[in-house]
Amino acid sequence: MTERSENPNAMQHIIKRPIITEKSLALAAKGWYTFAVDVSATKKDISSEAGDIYGVTVVDARTMRSKGKTRRVGRKLHTVTMSDWKKAILRLKEGQTIDAFTVTPEEGAKK
Repeated sequence: MTERSENPNAMQHIIKRPIITEKSLALAAKGWYTFAVDVSATKKDISSEAGDIYGVTVVDARTMRSKGKTRRVGRKLHTVTMSDWKKAILRLKEGQTIDAFTVTPEEGAKK
């Protein structure tokens, strides 16, 4: 068993949010779904939580860590470093989808 199942307070939410960009929507059309996840999460934890939340079967999981960028903010342009973060790309079983990645046409779209 994973540490998460033994101690439910250890990690509240592994999957933080879906990443919705043009590139991730193109990948979603091919069956790959992109999420921002907790930095300390493992592929098994991510797969099991995605299955629990969205009711799907994860076939493959790929993860990558990104270093936080340095920004200049405020009136005096102080240097601030953004937090490091982790991205997971999940491939689902054939024929399964996640509703968050479906694009609906806008009602008042230009013709």
